[in-house]
Amino acid sequence: MGTTSFSIPTWRRRDTSTARTRSPFSPSSGTNRPSEPRSSFSVKKGSPAGLPFSFCPGNVIVSSMEGSSSRKVDTIISARRIYSVDGQFSTAESMALRDGRIVALGGREDIEAAFHAARRIDLGESFVYPGFMDPHCHFLSYGYLLQRAWLFGTKSWEETVARLVAHHAEQPGAWVQGRGWDQNKWSPAQFPTNELLDRAFPREAVLAIRVDGHAAIANSAALAAAGIDASTTIEGGTVAISGGKPSGLLLDNAVDRVRDAIPPPGEATMRKALLAAQRNCFAAGLTSVSNAGTEMHEALLFGKMGGEAALSIRIYAMLAPTKENIEFFASRGPLAGDRLTIRSFKMFADGALGSRGARLLEPYADDPENLGLFTLDPAELDRVCRVARACGFQMNVHAIGDAAARLVLDAYERHLEPGNDLRWRIEHAQLVHDDDLPRFGRLGVIPSIQTTHATSDMAWIEFRLGASRMGRAHRYRDLLTQNGWIANGSDFPIEMIEPLRGFRSAVFRKDDEGLPAGGFQPLQALSRVEALRAMTIWAARANFEEENRGSLEPGKWADFTVLDTDIIEGDEDSIYKAQIHSVAVAGEFTFETPI
Repeated sequence: MGTTSFSIPTWRRRDTSTARTRSPFSPSSGTNRPSEPRSSFSVKKGSPAGLPFSFCPGNVIVSSMEGSSSRKVDTIISARRIYSVDGQFSTAESMALRDGRIVALGGREDIEAAFHAARRIDLGESFVYPGFMDPHCHFLSYGYLLQRAWLFGTKSWEETVARLVAHHAEQPGAWVQGRGWDQNKWSPAQFPTNELLDRAFPREAVLAIRVDGHAAIANSAALAAAGIDASTTIEGGTVAISGGKPSGLLLDNAVDRVRDAIPPPGEATMRKALLAAQRNCFAAGLTSVSNAGTEMHEALLFGKMGGEAALSIRIYAMLAPTKENIEFFASRGPLAGDRLTIRSFKMFADGALGSRGARLLEPYADDPENLGLFTLDPAELDRVCRVARACGFQMNVHAIGDAAARLVLDAYERHLEPGNDLRWRIEHAQLVHDDDLPRFGRLGVIPSIQTTHATSDMAWIEFRLGASRMGRAHRYRDLLTQNGWIANGSDFPIEMIEPLRGFRSAVFRKDDEGLPAGGFQPLQALSRVEALRAMTIWAARANFEEENRGSLEPGKWADFTVLDTDIIEGDEDSIYKAQIHSVAVAGEFTFETPI
């Protein structure tokens, strides 16, 4: 695919030489696809330098500015309570904004007396939080998915194929794509073959991807297009064989072989996908997303659309470590802009538990001949680690199984010294052996977790692992204690896009129905304050963005999310019913519902 041609945005290069050592989605007809919420995208331009701040007399926290002009601000926002999520977890009733940044926070009367505002917005009895951040998701892939067959929530393979047929009738094409099925929710809970798919699509090529993205069913036309037959072997992947021919089931790198055979989308399709994803992210309360696995042409389009103000959501792009990405971006060092940050590489060490591709130290309890898959060459991981260390980039490696986590930690240990502040991450960290747990703290490795994976997996994970290994699974409290902080995202579209769902899973360890009653492995739950920090200031810290976002403090961008509920002090039932009322980026509302 050719790259998008445009000038690189004006990025701020981060100086790494002085880095310190570490002391309501309703179904639409036919496809159950999320509907598009009402939103607007008026974002004020301007990016003044960060402002120092201090505590001043009274109940106002203000920036250290002098002169009478400092009393003039653009907007004063007031609400029942504003959670700053600063170091003291301070609260306020009002905040003053200028040029998209926060000037001061304090009591209503104090802020009104201290500042003159051209605009006053009273959010009534609502609660304001720092804009929710998703430190690990697949933003562009989700946008593409909104244009494809929506296979989430199907109760059988027959229903899955029926949705693909309905989608193709609405949007005919040579390739039919969909995603979201999960055989663990069917009876019997087993992988299908492509026999039914071949009957439904004798000519078109079809790729139906599992919910986790690590398994798929391809029909015979798709397999032929990818050059896959019974003799095909793929390193780090599986082509399932039945009756001497491919059954259609593909795991991990074998799925990529078919993906690579699909004609790439053009810029118009990419733009449509990004705008649709942005609308739904704002409606879910997000102001910032981290796109895990970004190609060069995608990163350039993110920058182009941000410069046009078409994309106002903030994006942290984790680059795929391709030759062109390394040659183009790594030589420039970490690049940070108001809307786009590029300073990390994303790799995959293994597959997923649901498709038995996560690499385990001991075989699967329900598949005793299977350890899962390593999806990368350790030598390649070492090579990219060297590149990242040399150019000041972060490493973000997917590792779900305990063997994969150990492989990544072994590699990191060859490149990191204790006490570093490079914030290399392990994405997911769903299974961690006791022997490897303290290595996170010793090496400063950040667990980038998704608490909804715990509540999604809890119905079947013991079948995969057996009771003796359950203590290694989804141990988020244990992981948090290693460095004193943790980043929590969603991995959407693998999970739902809602950060409030991740908050509930972190705190209550229960599903959407409030089950199980006592919570799944409740000793691994996070406190409410920790859970909020994990999707705001700690998520920002995981992206090296804590100086500009992640908390509501003077000098930082006025990115905030407004709820009808106090998720810190409200009861559990009210948190399950919490609704997003509005979202703002740089002080301008990007999503609003009536207060």
